[in-house]
Amino acid sequence: MPRANRFRLAGHVWHITDRCHRQQFLLKFAHDRRAWVWWLSEARRRFDLSVLGYQVTHNHVHLVVADQGRDEISRSMQLVEGCVARAYNRRKGRRGAFWQECYHATAIDTDQHLANCLVYVDLNMVRAGVVSHPAEWTHGSYREIQDPKERYRIVDRVALCELLGVSDANLAGVQNEWIEAKLRRGPVAREPHWSEAIAVGGRSFVEAVRDDLGDRARYRRLENASGCIVLKEAPAAYGCHFTPGMRILTPKSVLS
Repeated sequence: MPRANRFRLAGHVWHITDRCHRQQFLLKFAHDRRAWVWWLSEARRRFDLSVLGYQVTHNHVHLVVADQGRDEISRSMQLVEGCVARAYNRRKGRRGAFWQECYHATAIDTDQHLANCLVYVDLNMVRAGVVSHPAEWTHGSYREIQDPKERYRIVDRVALCELLGVSDANLAGVQNEWIEAKLRRGPVAREPHWSEAIAVGGRSFVEAVRDDLGDRARYRRLENASGCIVLKEAPAAYGCHFTPGMRILTPKSVLS
């Protein structure tokens, strides 16, 4: 594996995709998906992780978070990944990696771009043909937003409403409108830019991310995709890892 390239990219909203080792269905049991959600709630409590959306599937997870610049993303991912993997391996008498190398992170613009990314995350299991509506899938943020928990809330509703430009009272209704509109347009298809690109959003946002990455030519491909500008990956996709004060881009490919 080539040596990682390091760039400082602080303060963005990130769509993180973390997949199981060799695409195995290590999260196929509800028990393990619940464990991931529980440890995510612990990360929210311990590190004040600002969670905007999430979904646990059978072989990978989606997490949308706002970077507050306190290394909370790195610490949260270490906690969740480590605890879920150890518990699973101990219960199954299994050894070896649970997660596939480094997780991938895509910088996401706010407002409608963030809304579209969250809809994409919410509809993951619909795309997979497992359910017909995200309300039928327990392990995701859609149901939490529609029916807020009294305790152990994970979604940072204050940050989410501010970034989307909606009120808390209208959040559930607006989210559902976006979902229903997407479903009415027909079969939902995979949109790989949300989980494979370096950045997605308006031109000024994506160009700013590109400029932060420097003059390396392989990071300068801007393309149009589904009404937004996408900063494309190098031929070998790059994963993003969070360490104190910096973001590390490392080669990897990601499922949606």
